[in-house]
Amino acid sequence: MHAELSPLTEVHQLALRFRCAGARLVGILTMPRAPGPRGVLIVTGGPQYRAGSHRQFVLLARFLAARGMAVMRFDYRGMGDSEGAPRDYRSVDADIGAALAQFFAAVPALREVVLWGLCDGATAAACHAPRDPRISGLILLNPWVRSPAVLARATLLHYYLPRLLQKNFWRKLAGGGVRIADSLAALRQVAADSQHAQEEPEAPAALLFQALRGFRGRVLLILSGDDLGAREWTTLMARDRAWRELGASRSWRHEEVAGASHTFSSAQARAQVERLCADWIAS
Repeated sequence: MHAELSPLTEVHQLALRFRCAGARLVGILTMPRAPGPRGVLIVTGGPQYRAGSHRQFVLLARFLAARGMAVMRFDYRGMGDSEGAPRDYRSVDADIGAALAQFFAAVPALREVVLWGLCDGATAAACHAPRDPRISGLILLNPWVRSPAVLARATLLHYYLPRLLQKNFWRKLAGGGVRIADSLAALRQVAADSQHAQEEPEAPAALLFQALRGFRGRVLLILSGDDLGAREWTTLMARDRAWRELGASRSWRHEEVAGASHTFSSAQARAQVERLCADWIAS
């Protein structure tokens, strides 16, 4: 364990090494001088390592730690500096469990943890949460719910239909700038997929629903305003009554960051996410 001073006042970082199923994993613990009883474990998503896109996880961890929260971020097996074979969100449950064990061992003051995840990291975090009573909250950003049916419905509602209302589309069509036969064929295929594609029991949305239905803690959902994955989520919620009832629980809070990309890449969007998370965790 090696200490590294952070430029933020009263915050320091510790490099951690711990084991999961025989492999050595690497994590970074960002600590205030006097951490409170509630910490945050950042669960990475996609082909990401512990820093995140545009250092998103580094900046978030420092922001939260400066407000009294211990934060840990880590590499799954096979990612970043961790040993082992690469894996996807469906096979990282043991990694999250090992990270939690290390987090509680490294910060004796901890009594509960909020899991924070983006995209399939959010889905992985939610699927783990019901198994550990120490997890009191979930922060889910653009959760991964993609399937052929969900993608087709979102594309139809949020791409093709809005295009028909755009003057620029009709100008391009009149000027020969649209390959109408190809466009119509693509539209027919998307429409067919949206009506006939069947959801599989192991599809992300099905796994996520079962996990969230069994979770007894609080949930903060944050969606990007300019992201197909976020629109897949809203399409799923609009179409499925069971999802709407689950999301309407008093333990859920819904937020949207207008104009934000999938990873909240602008400084403004990132700052808004940081404030939303800090305020919600402290509440």
